[in-house]
Amino acid sequence: MRHVDRLPWAIQEEKHVTIPMADGVELSARIWRPTASDAEPVPAVLEYIPYRKNDLTSTRDAIHHPYIAGHGYACVRVDLRGTGESGGVLLDEYLEQEQSDAESVLAWIAEQPWCDGNTGMMGISWGAFAALQTAARRPPSLRAICIASFTDDRYADDMHYLGGAMLSDNLAEAGTMFAYATCPPDPAVVGERWREMWRERLDAARPWVLEWLRHPNRDDYWRHASLSEDYSALRCPVLASSGWADGYSNAVTRLLSHVDVPRKGLIGPWSHKLPHLGEPGPAIGYLQEVVRWWDHWLKGVDNGVMDGPMLRAWMQESVPPSTSYEERPGRWVGEPSWPSPNVGETVLPLRDGGLGEPDDEENRDDRVHTVQSPLSVGQFAGKWASYNAPPDLPYDQREEDGGSLVFQTAPLDRRVEILGAPAVVVEVSADAPVAQLNVRLSDVAPDGRSTRVTYGVLNLTHRDSEETPEPLEPGRRYRVRVPLHSVAQAFPPGHRIRLSLSTSYWPLVWPAPAPTLLSVYEKGSTLTLPVRPDDVPEDKALRPFGEPEGCAPPAVTRLSEPEQAWTVSRDLVNYRSVLDIVKDRGLQRHEDNGIETGLRACEKYSWVGEDFGSVRGESAWEMRFGRDGWDVRVETRTVLTSDDEAFQVDATLDGFENGHRVFSRTWNERIGRDNV
Repeated sequence: MRHVDRLPWAIQEEKHVTIPMADGVELSARIWRPTASDAEPVPAVLEYIPYRKNDLTSTRDAIHHPYIAGHGYACVRVDLRGTGESGGVLLDEYLEQEQSDAESVLAWIAEQPWCDGNTGMMGISWGAFAALQTAARRPPSLRAICIASFTDDRYADDMHYLGGAMLSDNLAEAGTMFAYATCPPDPAVVGERWREMWRERLDAARPWVLEWLRHPNRDDYWRHASLSEDYSALRCPVLASSGWADGYSNAVTRLLSHVDVPRKGLIGPWSHKLPHLGEPGPAIGYLQEVVRWWDHWLKGVDNGVMDGPMLRAWMQESVPPSTSYEERPGRWVGEPSWPSPNVGETVLPLRDGGLGEPDDEENRDDRVHTVQSPLSVGQFAGKWASYNAPPDLPYDQREEDGGSLVFQTAPLDRRVEILGAPAVVVEVSADAPVAQLNVRLSDVAPDGRSTRVTYGVLNLTHRDSEETPEPLEPGRRYRVRVPLHSVAQAFPPGHRIRLSLSTSYWPLVWPAPAPTLLSVYEKGSTLTLPVRPDDVPEDKALRPFGEPEGCAPPAVTRLSEPEQAWTVSRDLVNYRSVLDIVKDRGLQRHEDNGIETGLRACEKYSWVGEDFGSVRGESAWEMRFGRDGWDVRVETRTVLTSDDEAFQVDATLDGFENGHRVFSRTWNERIGRDNV
């Protein structure tokens, strides 16, 4: 990234500004704005998240907020209620209180003498959720949003449930927020009341996974703040982006096709990162695109920002399997609308154990295949949403395919490119009332190496309804459809396209209550690919993106080394298998305010042989904050197990001040399984 130190507008920074809410709680804001805005008001851009503006996101914030401010905007970075130096408590994600607070923050910003009354919202992940959800409430000052790595459907397309099956990230994200929601404010900012504020957070804490487990189906809990319930609620322009390695790539194209506002979509090869920090690369000059977006929609500049294609996507070339890539080779392609007139459907039937050409369905034999996957299928699946640290992309799929039902094409005689969401329609029967169908699409090289391209999951009890799932009737034949995650991928000549079906995909997906024998019938079963020509003329005329640039981050001194690990192990004496994940940032000091921070997160997923009752997930976090005379540590641990009737949650929360435990609480709760 190129660091920019000369910007069109000189700026000033206010590190702690309080914004009053109607109930008396004050939220803490950090503001960068042009010095000239004292006399010449400017539009304002809000980022609204719970990840601590004073320390844990301060490095990232300092790259883009001063940059945007230096182009003539007031950038306001606010910590949610109950996080950072903001008052109150944070009880769950995306609550009504959170969105009501956001409206109040926008109203406060619009009334400031340095703001001209026009506002925008931006962010990645939670910040993007907040922007989209707030925009659907139509606050009067909000003119446009710019969002990355988000969803419009909290139930079907977030880190909790996928196809009605529970993701292990349901536990992992709960562990993350168990830690973040219990961290103390900085005494240097809030003064002596820091301890009272911290205690209030500790007293209110509860493992969020308990609530998420109580809602395994689509209900009002998930409908709240899901734009998919009413796309017409969004009335402001939106610039939406994500990456193919992220878990949120589906929402970009879905938003483009469903909302009726000025909109642009951008999907790169990236993991859960902002595009100017994109990994795998290539990263792009995203902040230049953001400034152009704000210039047009907040300042009324006629700069052609809406020219060109509605969607720009990175068409990925074939690569060998790896858990991490520095760069993904490929090229940018553009689509004038979505769905695109350039993308057509190619239907491949499951035939004779392979993927064949379309044929006479009625006169074809109804060959049947069976599969009962071992629990080990999925140990090389990677994360639902890649963060690229530690390396967390799927590895070679050949071992996974050993426990799966596999159908593949003959070696391709020509290049095939796909853009969009493949889908599988299969006729199946099962020997149990609850079963999963996990579907993977892979690129198989001539030497046999298999790179997963995309995947999909269906809890078969959700075959007809996400709201009211129904158990399977053992032995009965059902026709089901499984959509796969959207992707852009090229398959070279000589490679094969492989479809793999399994009954488990652990630990990415929490297993069904018991092993299941699944029968798959070839007749009526197909794979549909969204095929795009590789020679669309408009692709060559695309405007190139600029070089990634932003402001230089503040100085951070590393006090201890970071650690990261992703380890799969198997004991062939007792048949215990474990996936260990470690993400440790090490201890570091932020030189601009002197605060020292440390973050260590460990996830562990284990099982024994084919004992579905042995499946166990654990998320443990340690957060440290300190400076001279002040040393605070928060430790959280959540363990999730299950049997065929219920989930068991065992959790602990401990708070330490100057090495002494000052708070401790445990939870032990059992929650019934509802067709999961």
